[in-house]
Amino acid sequence: MVIQTMWKDRLSFSDLEGPRGEALIARIGTLQKMGCRLLRFAVPDLPAAEALGLLASRVSLPLVADIHFDYKIALRCLDFPIAKIRINPGNIGTREKVEAVLSKAALKERPIRIGVNAGSLPQDLRLEIDEGRLDRAEALVRAAERELAVFRDFGFDQVLVSMKASGIADTIKANRLLAERCDAPLHIGVTEAGPLVPGVVRNTAALISLLMEGIGDTVRVSLSDSVENEVIAGREIVSAAADAGVPAGSPGAGRRPGGVRIVSCPRCGRNSFDTHGFTERWLTRLYSLDKDITVAVMGCEVNGPGEAREADLGITGAGNKVLIFRRGEVTRIIDAAAADEVFGEELELFRNQPGY
Repeated sequence: MVIQTMWKDRLSFSDLEGPRGEALIARIGTLQKMGCRLLRFAVPDLPAAEALGLLASRVSLPLVADIHFDYKIALRCLDFPIAKIRINPGNIGTREKVEAVLSKAALKERPIRIGVNAGSLPQDLRLEIDEGRLDRAEALVRAAERELAVFRDFGFDQVLVSMKASGIADTIKANRLLAERCDAPLHIGVTEAGPLVPGVVRNTAALISLLMEGIGDTVRVSLSDSVENEVIAGREIVSAAADAGVPAGSPGAGRRPGGVRIVSCPRCGRNSFDTHGFTERWLTRLYSLDKDITVAVMGCEVNGPGEAREADLGITGAGNKVLIFRRGEVTRIIDAAAADEVFGEELELFRNQPGY
């Protein structure tokens, strides 16, 4: 199962220069360590295509060019080491323009994602929806099938399909229908899902249903939030589906090797340790670990080592003191001010143990 995200800002050459460029490349490296396997960029014009091409030559994480309206942008992107092209059949243009992209993609041996969105369907399908002659899920599937037919006629088979809607039921139905009708790999997700909490809930409702049926090869959790949180949410949804019993042999079966599991309390009036702040500070680093580990961040001595006794490593508070514990056993008691420093030391010790 491939987890991906999409960059939130427009990319320009100035983003690649000096310290700003170094920070961008470092952040992409962190996303890769966190489990992101594809990073998509909007490419609205030719200068953006040039900038993305330069960035693609500087990072090892595969980059995807997301293109609307102008097929010439796709053609330019294919001159660079950009891993994949995404086009939208609702606005990319005539069959001849699509075939021009396919011809060059075949020459460069690059895959293409057919990305169908409920908000940008071909005009005739939108009209049928408006007139009540077609439901939105079926319209999504028909748009995808039309484009697949062009690809098939051209003999291009390096293709993946996504059909996204903001509605949960439409997303589930469309992907079920296409999975029944063809064997093209599917990228799944709910588009325009909203802020962090609503967006995660809506994506979980749709994606768990599909993953449990063995539908889906790549995942993006679309959020009005950071790319890091999109990756974390994607990892957690895939892991939850695996824990619940995704069919053996399907793309979502089994956890991603090297997954972190964070056990943390919600905090209450007994709290003597800032679990929220500590978790936020350590979230990206923990999700960047390349080994399996369960980490507990608990708020007080009542529900600390006891409730998190299965955690490989944990931290909790007791007054002005902080307790470090391993699998339920307290190993160190320190001042609260040293919590981050000592937790980092303990994490490194744990990682360096044989068999970790």
